[in-house]
Parts: sequence; structure tokens; C-alpha cells
Amino acid sequence: MQIPTRPTYRIFYLGLIAVGLTVGLLVRFNLLSRYGQQIFLFICINIIMTVSLNLINGFTGEFSIGHAAFMAIGAYSSVFVTTILFPTAAEWPKVWAVLLFLASIALAGVVSFGLGYVVGLPILRLRGDYLAIVTLALVEVVRSGIKLTDELACLLDKIHLPALSRIVQKIGGPRGIGQIPGFTNIFWAVAFTVLTVSVINRLLHSSFGRVFLSLREDQIAAEMMGVDLTRSRVLSFAIASFFAGCGGGLYAHTLRYIHPDNFNFIKSIEYLVYLYLGGMSSLWGSIIAAGSMTFLLEFLRMANLQQWRLVIYPLILILVMLRKPEGLFKRDL
Repeated sequence: MQIPTRPTYRIFYLGLIAVGLTVGLLVRFNLLSRYGQQIFLFICINIIMTVSLNLINGFTGEFSIGHAAFMAIGAYSSVFVTTILFPTAAEWPKVWAVLLFLASIALAGVVSFGLGYVVGLPILRLRGDYLAIVTLALVEVVRSGIKLTDELACLLDKIHLPALSRIVQKIGGPRGIGQIPGFTNIFWAVAFTVLTVSVINRLLHSSFGRVFLSLREDQIAAEMMGVDLTRSRVLSFAIASFFAGCGGGLYAHTLRYIHPDNFNFIKSIEYLVYLYLGGMSSLWGSIIAAGSMTFLLEFLRMANLQQWRLVIYPLILILVMLRKPEGLFKRDL
């Protein structure tokens, strides 16, 4: 097992910060359009999502297709604070607005962590294809559940809980939520991306990380050494869900409008493609694949070929797998 040297990982942080500063200067001198800024924000969010998914599918050796579910939970949790509880947050003094935004992102991560832990306890007793099917179903359960919030509001009204009914109705159901303040900017996108990569990198080089890696290599041997398999798998799943929730919060405050269909199973498949294209258990691969594929998606959108991504993505993945089955980058650990 090859252990990367610490200076190697400094390139992650220094590179992301350098790119962020460059983009910030371009924005400061009006050399980068709003569309270009949005692409950069999407790249950062996709890196967060792909790196966190790598913790489950790559470093722990599970097979989850449910990352979009936790992204949705994070997005709606964050928006619940900044748009539903405090609808005038965009008009607040900048310091207070930023603090509210950070609190909403933290809440998004905590709620997603909690859901990931609770859901992970039963489903992570499954393995392989069975786990993939259940996590895929989780995406549809969350998406459909959000769409049914109007029916829940009607039910609450009938049992004489009008205040709670009005709050639930503001979730939007199949209409989605609009007028979300655009708090996500280049600084926060880079900051959360660096934080995600840094924390997961440090985690993998800790004793907890070694436990996760042992699950991937040989679960029977790990159990014989005293590793609690279920607890370790659930913890890995919950940590990845935390960062997916944070990514969802950033995503919501970038788009400024979210709809349950923004978080369907295709979203999860996209992150799987980024992960397998870059290489399982490779942080470098996750970062580069997420960035390059985001550029490709925007190119297809500009060429009015966005619907072809479901054909082009698999073709690219097949070609890479034929030439380099391990992905573009080798394992870090």
C-alpha cells in the first residue's frame, strides 16, 4: 500500500487556493462573466460531492448510488434557514447574512450526517448490488417525499396545526423553492472545497481511516482484528453524507432555485461517472475528473446537446475503462 508524501497533498490546497485567487482577480477586474463564475462554483461543488462519494465507494469499498439524496437533504435544510425561517436574510447586514449562511451550511451537513447514520444502520448490512439498489431507492424516496410536502401540509391543517402547516407548505413540494439568496461565492466555494479535501485526506491517514481501508481490503481479516464492521461502515457513510449535505447547501445558494427533480438518480449517476473516471481511491482523480466533466457538461449545454450527456458520459467511461481499468489516476491508498 503506497503512502503519499505530505507535500503531495499540499498541491491540492495550494492549487485550489491559487485557482480561487486567480478567478477572484478576474471577477474583481470584470474579466470573467457571471456564467464563467457559475461554472467555477459548479466545479467546486462537484469536487466536494465526488471526493465525499470516494470515501464510501473508493476508500471503504462500498457501492452507494444514493449521494443525491443527501445533497437534496442538505439543500433543503440550508434553504429552510435562509429562505423560509428568515426570508429577509438577503437584506441583512453582510456580517449577519454570512453568519446565517454558514450556520445553514453547518445545519445542512449535520442533518445529512444524522440521516446518513440512521439510514446507514439497516442498509449497510447489505453488500454490493443489494446496497446499490437500496441507496438508489433512497434517492427516489427523498425526492418523492419532498414532492409530497403539500399533502403533508394539508394533513397538518386538518389536525389543527395551521402554523406548522404553513411552514411545511413553504417547502414548495413539486413547485420547488425560489428567491433563494445567492450567498455562495468563489471564496466560500473554494473554502469548502479545500476543507472537504483536507478533512477527508487527514481522516484517511488517521486510525479511523485505516479502519475504513481495512474494510475495503479484507472485511473478514478486519473483523478478526476487532473492527466493528457495521459501525465503521455506517460512520464512513455518515461522514460522506455530511459533506454531501454541505455541497447541497452550496448548490442551492448558487442556483437560487431548487426543485426535487434537481436531485434525481441521474445526479447520483453523474457523480459515479466522475468517481470511476478519475479512479477509485484517488483524491487527485476525483478533483480532476469532476472539474473536466463539469466543463464538458457546460459545453454540451452551450451546444444545446445537454440531453446527450447520458450517452456521452457512458461512452467516455467505457473508453477509459478499456484503456485504464483502474481509472485515470492510481489509488492514493
